[in-house]
Amino acid sequence: MVHDENEHDDETVPLNHDGSVRSRDVPSRAALPIIRPELGRQHSMSDRARVAMQGYLNHFLGNLDIVNSREVCKFLEVSRLSFSPEYGPKQKEDYVMVNHLSTILDDKDHRMCSPCQWFNCCSDNWQKVWAVLKPGFLALLKDPFDPKPLDIIIFDVLPASDGIGGRVPLAVDTKERNPLRHSFEVFCGNRSLRLRCKNSAKVKDWVAAINDAVIRLPEGWCHPHRFGSYAPPRGLTEDGSEVQWFVDGQAAFDSIALAINGAKSEIFICGWWVCPELYLRRPFHAHASSKLDALLEAKAKKGLFANWRIPVSRVLCPVSPYPSRCFLGDKFYIHGFPTFFLIVLLIYILLYKEVALALKINSMYSKRKLLGIHENIKVLRYPDHFSSGVYLWSHHEKLVIIDNYICFIGGLDLCFGRYDSSDHKVGDFPPNIWPGKDYYNPRESEPNTWEDTMTDEIDREKYPRMPWHDVHCALWGPPCRDVARHFVQRWNHAKRSKAPNEQTIPLLMPQQHMVIPHYMGNSKEMVEEKRIAEGTNKNIKRQDSDSSLSSFQDIPLLIPQEADGPSASNEDSKLNELEMNHDFNDQPREDSKDFSLDVLQSSDETSENKWLETQERSDKVVSADETGQVGPRASCRCQVIRSISQWSTGTSQVEESIHRTYRSLIEKAEHFVYIENQFFISGLKGDDTIQNRVLESMYRRIIRAHHEKKSFRVIIVIPLLPGFQGGIDDAGAASVRAIMHWQYRTICRGQNSILHNLYDLLGAKMHDYISFYGLRSYGRLSDKGPVASSQVYVHSKVMIIDDCSVLIGSANINDRSLLGSRDSEIGVLIEDKELVDSYMGGKPWKAGKFASSLRQALWSEHLGLQEGELGKIIDPVIDSTYKDIWMATAKTNTMIYQDVISCIPNDLIQSRAALRESMTYWKEKLGHTTNDLGIAPMTLESYQDGNIIEIDPMERLKSVKGHLVSFPLNFMCEEDLRPGYNESEYYASPQVFH
Repeated sequence: MVHDENEHDDETVPLNHDGSVRSRDVPSRAALPIIRPELGRQHSMSDRARVAMQGYLNHFLGNLDIVNSREVCKFLEVSRLSFSPEYGPKQKEDYVMVNHLSTILDDKDHRMCSPCQWFNCCSDNWQKVWAVLKPGFLALLKDPFDPKPLDIIIFDVLPASDGIGGRVPLAVDTKERNPLRHSFEVFCGNRSLRLRCKNSAKVKDWVAAINDAVIRLPEGWCHPHRFGSYAPPRGLTEDGSEVQWFVDGQAAFDSIALAINGAKSEIFICGWWVCPELYLRRPFHAHASSKLDALLEAKAKKGLFANWRIPVSRVLCPVSPYPSRCFLGDKFYIHGFPTFFLIVLLIYILLYKEVALALKINSMYSKRKLLGIHENIKVLRYPDHFSSGVYLWSHHEKLVIIDNYICFIGGLDLCFGRYDSSDHKVGDFPPNIWPGKDYYNPRESEPNTWEDTMTDEIDREKYPRMPWHDVHCALWGPPCRDVARHFVQRWNHAKRSKAPNEQTIPLLMPQQHMVIPHYMGNSKEMVEEKRIAEGTNKNIKRQDSDSSLSSFQDIPLLIPQEADGPSASNEDSKLNELEMNHDFNDQPREDSKDFSLDVLQSSDETSENKWLETQERSDKVVSADETGQVGPRASCRCQVIRSISQWSTGTSQVEESIHRTYRSLIEKAEHFVYIENQFFISGLKGDDTIQNRVLESMYRRIIRAHHEKKSFRVIIVIPLLPGFQGGIDDAGAASVRAIMHWQYRTICRGQNSILHNLYDLLGAKMHDYISFYGLRSYGRLSDKGPVASSQVYVHSKVMIIDDCSVLIGSANINDRSLLGSRDSEIGVLIEDKELVDSYMGGKPWKAGKFASSLRQALWSEHLGLQEGELGKIIDPVIDSTYKDIWMATAKTNTMIYQDVISCIPNDLIQSRAALRESMTYWKEKLGHTTNDLGIAPMTLESYQDGNIIEIDPMERLKSVKGHLVSFPLNFMCEEDLRPGYNESEYYASPQVFH
């Protein structure tokens, strides 16, 4: 139907349900609106005719056998994507001509004269395709019934100005030399497509429709949002935006395994490093099926068969939200009636293609291993260094996205060495938790091969593993789909660059932020089907607006609504009421064959109860006493932020929204900033070498607090040493020393450091405002083995502001991660909506449920607090917490480690000469030690009543509380740690290290 521009869709007429038509399933609201004349207008004959025609069409389209037929779809000029709710409302569609695609061969339409086989005289490369415009993309299909896109333009941020004061349009009409030809161009990222139409009127319609689609709120994909992000803030209304935190790998990996087990349609995985042999649950002997390759194999092989008593007409329509995954011909009949249909689950994995000389993660091995699992697993490595010219930068995101329903984001890669718990054990002999090369200590040795992953790289009885501390989170709702959109952009960019003609690797389409149900009510048959479904799946308790179960519905008939229209808020509430169930408890069976005939149901009560137990606690703040590693599932305001550019994602604009978010949050903080990060390399104003200005924002905020005479804390936890192979003084450890140089330059050494500049203004009082820390752990390597210590490697990328806002992601605090033009990164800003009573600076304070529970869990782990002691750290700013507990614990733990083990780094060793002397002494005394002097003597000598007695070092180390230690500001302070001219790192760009 074509509406006049001056008419309003202000009323709809409900249909009469009269059951007189067989197989009729009529919605409670009209599928097409009945347009009423404007007030004051006379009811002309044409008005009445229009109303009558609309009423007739609504009744006509109420018959699903009719609406789902190819003939009606052709007549209405709609396609399979027209009313697929997961891609957004229907907008413009039509046939267009393009000339940039490979030849589309179709026996029915491809006719050539006989000389064509020699002269190609009948082809000018222009081909007819079906163009589908959606709010977030423009897709080109072979025909309206082909769900697989031949090409797709995903809308992204355009330049703010065209150079003459106007805004850059996404689509513009172009003039052809031949006046009988009419075309327009669409620009997005580093691509531009030229399309032809039959006449100039169609060109104008397309240009107007495309430019209008991309500026509509709330997305407005072509215009930057807060902090310059591609994604708008979510959760401003009750849109289902929820988030849950995980501390350390044990909790995060367990939840990821549950989510993968429950996948129904597709899985996206993106990682800097992915190990197919990684066990997501431990002890590994008891959880063979939790190995990543086993989980993915089970899901790739296992087709989802659904029993919903669906009429033939519905099986023949695109019933899946992922039509390309549905084998529509594979119908199963019981007594002549179709009962089952099949949905195939596809898995897409993006790997960072490393420079082999610099890194030993061997992504080629991972790719071969993953591709060998099943044909439904698609893998791409990127970038191609030679063709792209990108050698220094990496893809650093860590993502797992399930069905566009739940997304895992943070600092954890699915790879060896990351699994850990709050205990941060240094030993595992005999192997029980960390098998083979998963017993990982990159400070001692990086494996040269990953072919035999179950073979140890280091001797467990002599060397400790390096414990791993990280923070991850799960997102539900629109933020999850924003992250999935980023994955789709990266996948399509890598596909075009690496495998443009590979038919087995498809282009992907991003889902809309809000899935719109096609019925505003339920018919009798729909209610009956829902009752049958609920009877079949009694254990399904969780809801999701875009679950795979919604795929079992018919082609919806929707009219797009303006986001800011008068009914927008009412419609949002109805969307939430109409959410469909989504089950995450469908576990793969060990003996599953290719496409087993299992009806959707849970087969693992333990896993189900474990997951639901966590969710049922979401009505209160989960303290570290209860779980320690899993937070509450809270409703929050969320905004996805990232660092991307043309090389990494194919966009025309560099996005550094993570950098801008860091700076904005720090400058607006009222009471404290708490940071955990793998690196801390930043610059002050005027620093020509380091470009990111996180440090400048900290400096300005501290100076403001000093001038206002207000308490303000900045607490930063980073690794004690870079997590790369080699002793500090080793010839091959120039990279370790280079990173140390840049970090100390940021913290305390030279004119560009923050402590140097603060000391000039504040003196010793600077430590009241800012302080630096690390983490350390200890333990016995075996029953009768030595006592060893290792730093707990801080790999988390998290910032907490005032117990109200949290930034979690993959980005480090350095130029590589924050400038946008270098490493690609992704993160999420989480702002609490649910508040709890707390204290700040000794006064009552409304803290965020998510932020405060995460901070208390982290501090409880670091400080080694026992049950009932969380009340001591509720107020992070007051002296009794910050000085008497936090700083005092770090100082005491540091002194104990120094007395017992003399491990490095420490403030007593300030030169290479002192380091060599200490290394020589301990190697002679112990016979064996680690690169960081991490082995304790067999006994310690102590004076008691004037006598020397020997004690077990473990007895002395029992006084250590938690893992917190002071960061050694004076370690190697007399040395220039930059690479020398005789080291290869000297000739590398310094940008590699910062």
